[in-house]
Amino acid sequence: MSDFLASIGYNGWILPALLILPAVGALAVWLQGVLSRGTSNDVADTTARRMTFAILVLEFVLSIGLWWSLDQKDTGWQAVVDLPWIDVWGARFTVGVDGISVMMVLLTTMLMPLAILGGWTSIRRKVNGYHTLMLVLTTGMLGVFVAKDLFLFYVMWEVMLVPMYFIIGIWGGDRRIYASIKFFIYTMLGSLLMLVAIIYLGLQAGIMEGKPNFSYDAIMAVSGLSPTAMFLLFGAFFLAFAVKVPMFPFHTWLPDAHVEAPTAGSVILAGILLKLGTYGFLRFAMPLFPGVAMHPTVRTTVLALAVIGVIYGSLVALVQPDFKKLVAYSSVAHLGMVMLGIFANTRESIQGALMVMISHGLSTGALFFLIGMIYERKHSRMFADYGGIAKVVPIWSTILTIVALSSIGLPGTNGFVSEFLVMLGSFKTVPYMTTVAAIGVILSAAYLLWALQRLIYNAFDKPSNRSLPDLNWREIGLLTPLLIGILWLGVYPKPVLQRMEASATKLVQLVEQRGANQLPALTSGGGGN
Repeated sequence: MSDFLASIGYNGWILPALLILPAVGALAVWLQGVLSRGTSNDVADTTARRMTFAILVLEFVLSIGLWWSLDQKDTGWQAVVDLPWIDVWGARFTVGVDGISVMMVLLTTMLMPLAILGGWTSIRRKVNGYHTLMLVLTTGMLGVFVAKDLFLFYVMWEVMLVPMYFIIGIWGGDRRIYASIKFFIYTMLGSLLMLVAIIYLGLQAGIMEGKPNFSYDAIMAVSGLSPTAMFLLFGAFFLAFAVKVPMFPFHTWLPDAHVEAPTAGSVILAGILLKLGTYGFLRFAMPLFPGVAMHPTVRTTVLALAVIGVIYGSLVALVQPDFKKLVAYSSVAHLGMVMLGIFANTRESIQGALMVMISHGLSTGALFFLIGMIYERKHSRMFADYGGIAKVVPIWSTILTIVALSSIGLPGTNGFVSEFLVMLGSFKTVPYMTTVAAIGVILSAAYLLWALQRLIYNAFDKPSNRSLPDLNWREIGLLTPLLIGILWLGVYPKPVLQRMEASATKLVQLVEQRGANQLPALTSGGGGN
C-alpha cells in the first residue's frame, strides 16, 4: 500500500487537499442553501446533511492513506508542501505531519462525519448554516495540526474559533449566548498574547533576511534570547494552550460550553478542540522553550496544576446532578492526566499522553453522543429523571456501560492502556505527582459507576420512561466505529504506538538537549540580549 501511494505522489497533495476539500464543501453547502430558497425546507435540509456527510466521509477516506504513506521510523516532518503565500509578511503556506500530528489528523477526520450523523435529527433550524460552519471548522482544526508555519498556525487557530462560537450560540441550549461569549472571550484573550509572541519570534528569525520568517524550523533556530524574553514568550504560548486544554484554573468556560452546545458541538469540543491545546504544548511550547518548560519552578507549577485538575475535575464530577456536566468535568480530569504525561517528559509518558488524547476523543465523544440520544427521547439530562432504564433501552444501556468502563480505564479498553502509559512514564521523573494523580483514577470509577447506577441499574420507578425507544440503526451505526476504536486500542495498541514512537522519542531528546543548554542561563539570569 505504501509503495502504491508513493507512486502516485500521495504525500505531495494530500495535506492541501484535506484543507481545501471542506472549505470548498462549505461554499457548496452554503450556495445550495441560497439556491434552494423557495423550495421545501425538508428537501433542502436533507440535501445539506447528505452533502456535508458525503464530503466528510470523503475527507476521512482520503486521510486514511496517511496511515501507510508515512515512514514510521522517520522522526522529521513528512508529506511537506511549501508554497508562497503572503511574501511581504514572510508568511508561507507550509504544511506537514509527523508521528504525533498524523494521529490527531486521523482522529479529526474520523469524528467529523460521525458528528454530522449525531446531529441528523436534532438540528432543525438553519440547517445549511450549521453544516457550512461544521465544514469550515474542519478546515480550521486540521490546519492547526498540519501547519508548519506559525503564521498559518495562528490563522487556523482563529478560523476554528468563529464556527464553534456560532454553533454554540445559535444551536445551543437555553444559556447558549452566555456560554458562547465566555468561550470566545477566554480563547481570544489567550490567543492575542500568543500572536504577539509569534510576531516577536518571526521578527527575530527574519533579522538576516530583513523581513519576518514564521517557518517552524527558522523559529526553532532562533538564539540569543534573554531569559526574560524566553519566560515571557513561553508564558504567552502557555496561556493560549492552557485555556484551550483547559487546565485548572482556566477551565471554567468548558462546563458551560459543553452543557449548552448541541450534541455534535460537545463531541467536537471534547474529541478534538481540547486536544489542540495539548498539541500546542507538544509542538510549540515544549520544543521552542524547553529550558523554561523544564525550569524547576515552572515545571513544578505546571505539574501541580495538572494534578489539581485531575483531582478537582473528578471531585466536581462526583457531585453533578446533570449527566452532561459530569462528563464535561471528567474532561478536565482526563486532560490534566495528559498534561502530567507531557511535562513528565519521558517517551512512555509522551506516548501515554497522546494515547489519552485519542482515547478521550473516542470515549468521551461516545458519552456525549449517548447523552444526546437519550436527551432527544426524554428531554432531560438529570439523573433524577431516570433509573432502571436498562430494561427499556437495553442497547443504549449496554453501549453506555462499555464506554463508561473504557473512560474509567478498565483493562482491555483504550482507557487502561493510555493511563497506564502515562503513569508508567511519569513515575520515572515525578513519582509523587503521579501518585497523587492516581487518586483521580479511583475517583473516575466512583463518579462513572455511580452515574451508571442512577441511570440504568437502580429500580425502575418512573412509569413515564417505559415508552422510551431504544437506539435506531443510524445511532448504532455511528457508535460502532467508536466502540471498535475503544476495544482495538485496549487489546492491540501496538500499531498506533509504533507510529508515534519515533516522534515521541525525538521530542523527549530535543527537550532534554535544548533544555540543558538553556537552563544555566535561565537559572542564573544571564545570557541573551
